[in-house]
Amino acid sequence: MSDIYIPGVKSRFNTEQLVEDLMRVERVPRDRAQVHIEALREEKTYWQDIGRRITSLRESSRLLYSFQNPFNDRVVRSSDASVLTGTATREASEQERSFIIKQVAQADRFLSSPLEENHRVPEGSYSFSVGEESISFNFRGGSLRDFAEALNRRGRDKLKASLITVQPGTRSLLVESLVSGAANRLGFSGAAETLALETGMIQKVQDIHREVSLGGESLRRPSGGALSQAVSIQEGSLEVNSGGDARISLGGGLQADGNLVLSFETSTRVKTDDAFAAASPPPGPSIPSAGSISYGGIVIENEPGEVPLPPWTPPEAPRRVDDMAALSLVFSDGTSAKLPVMRDSSNFTVSQYRLADIAGGKTITAIDVVNNNTHRDIQIRNIRVFDPDSAGGFKPLNAVSTAQDAIVSMEGIEIHRPKNTIDDLIPGVTITAKTPSEIPVRIGVEPDREAVKEAIISFVGNYNRLVADINVLTRHDDQVVRELSYLTSEEQEDMRKRLGSFSGDSTLNRIKTSLQTAVTNPYVTEADRDLAMLAQIGVGTDVRRAGATSGYNPSQLRGYLEIDEKVLDAALASNLRPVQQLFGNDTDGDLLADSGVALAVENLTKPFVETGGIISLKTGTIDTRISQEERRVETMDRQLASREDTLRRQYGQMEGAYNRMEQMSTSLDNFSRRASNNN
Repeated sequence: MSDIYIPGVKSRFNTEQLVEDLMRVERVPRDRAQVHIEALREEKTYWQDIGRRITSLRESSRLLYSFQNPFNDRVVRSSDASVLTGTATREASEQERSFIIKQVAQADRFLSSPLEENHRVPEGSYSFSVGEESISFNFRGGSLRDFAEALNRRGRDKLKASLITVQPGTRSLLVESLVSGAANRLGFSGAAETLALETGMIQKVQDIHREVSLGGESLRRPSGGALSQAVSIQEGSLEVNSGGDARISLGGGLQADGNLVLSFETSTRVKTDDAFAAASPPPGPSIPSAGSISYGGIVIENEPGEVPLPPWTPPEAPRRVDDMAALSLVFSDGTSAKLPVMRDSSNFTVSQYRLADIAGGKTITAIDVVNNNTHRDIQIRNIRVFDPDSAGGFKPLNAVSTAQDAIVSMEGIEIHRPKNTIDDLIPGVTITAKTPSEIPVRIGVEPDREAVKEAIISFVGNYNRLVADINVLTRHDDQVVRELSYLTSEEQEDMRKRLGSFSGDSTLNRIKTSLQTAVTNPYVTEADRDLAMLAQIGVGTDVRRAGATSGYNPSQLRGYLEIDEKVLDAALASNLRPVQQLFGNDTDGDLLADSGVALAVENLTKPFVETGGIISLKTGTIDTRISQEERRVETMDRQLASREDTLRRQYGQMEGAYNRMEQMSTSLDNFSRRASNNN
């Protein structure tokens, strides 16, 4: 059926196929040019990939010696991370400290008694306080959930409310402060106070808070009588100098019941031995003048008198006495109990003690300050007694937690802070108290060796990936791809397509040779020859097989680096400074690295990837060639289109002429037949 000719529908001579066959031949140069363009684009992609590999290697090299190098990073190691953790900046110095977490900072969290689910909160003006911050709002009345949502909307970052199902069918209202510290107590006033009382959240109590005055009748000597000159009041502080003593009256007996706490601030001023100057010899008796006689303007002096003095022996220097247990509680029965030793600090530090733990049920009447120190003066101020659970005459009935400061002892120095995160004890170090513990926790600030190790591994990884790409692009051996066992099957197939693509290009072989030289050369370090090469820290072309007899391994000849982690870990543990100098070292003291593996690699790779560098020139040249080929293809496309139009027109004319000839032939045949019939 395909050979049947239908006028006006199908070409008699299959013109379309003839034109297509002719144009296929005509398109061969154009198709070759298009294939060339695709090849150039692939070549550009390969160079771009090489550029990215070089950039990655350059960045990992620069990281090992720049001012951001990980050798200066610091990390905090804790002997018990469940109790105390820490972080450190680069400015922190290497050190080790001992801490005891006596108390962690908490915020007030008060829970009401179980309430019915349909409990209604009445309308009113509700006011809460967190420390000195006040939070007030008007509530139109509603359910517990409505009240909690209203409080949360206005509580911001200071106050929060939530509902807790303590018993089935009931809800308890939890109101909590979001700010920790003893100074940030949670308070209620107005309708909030009424609600807290009615729901069993708080109860009214007698607010025990006694400020102890310093001066007047409250001060005397423990033995009775007036104070000595060694005792004075200076700017609200009681100062007891060496050898002095004083008794501070509490203004009436105090029964140490419940959680009463004694709080005060102390400081010390230590005298040096120079303050005790050696005594000078006594001057001896005063002898009057022997007199004189004058005659005729001539004065004759009598010989002065002499008194023989016994030899002088200077007195012995006073024996140094250090006694930090200078404070005692005095009881109504005449007995006393020593308070824990003071902290030796020139700055005032806070001390707090639970009186029930010291008084043993006795009534406290005074505090004695007895300074037996010979080289130390003592100051004490802000003495007060209070109940930490009571605030403003109220006490929580169901306290989930009460506001308190973190109390941390560092090397025997007790520190109070309102938060568990403390950043002003050790320069550059922030510690976070997690939970109280009587067992000392060691905090060590040391170099972040793991970060250094990761940076070195990243450097070696980027180096090997670059060398692998160069080997694939410059060789035709499929073994080069099979050796890259870390690649996926898809990546290996992509690598096989690239095999030998740049086998005639000397640029890649040149950079590979230069890099191999850079990573095997010796460099100047303070360890001299003991640590001058990468192989000495476990980084080399065959470090894991050193001394082995497993035979020849051709992959080791292709320039890949290996890492012996045991050797590297040992080098980082004992020779961190020389390892740092191996990668980047300032040998002339100008604060700029001028030697080292990383510096050498960075200098080698920089010309390739910097603006206007070798990779940019390569890709720019390819772009120019692609543009030329694309313009050539466009020209050939126009020529081919014109040629195709010409062929179609010529074949159309030919077929039209043939049709006319056929019509004339038919007409002649018809005329001949008619003539024959007429004859």
